[in-house]
Amino acid sequence: MKIPAAALSIALSAAALSPAQAAESIPAGARLAASCTGCHGTNGATQGNALPPLAGQPKEQLLAALKDFKTGKRPATIMTQLTKGYTDEQLEALASYFAAQRKGDAK
Repeated sequence: MKIPAAALSIALSAAALSPAQAAESIPAGARLAASCTGCHGTNGATQGNALPPLAGQPKEQLLAALKDFKTGKRPATIMTQLTKGYTDEQLEALASYFAAQRKGDAK
């Protein structure tokens, strides 16, 4: 079986990445969103529970909510504690990530 040179080149390039390089290739918002999956799903398209979906919401709305949780302006049991562990830049990356996701596309 012959493997096209281009396919072989791509495969070898991907295999040459170290775990750190592979992690760096994942957008920051997606990496940070991993901690949200337990409640909001892998892409924020919450379905079947009382939590609001995050996927496809306006970035500004998501960011404002995250900052309000962090400052305590919007009280919550878990979100207040979680957001205190993020910088404003990380909250912006999270808001951008969830805003870019498709509504109703739960994974």
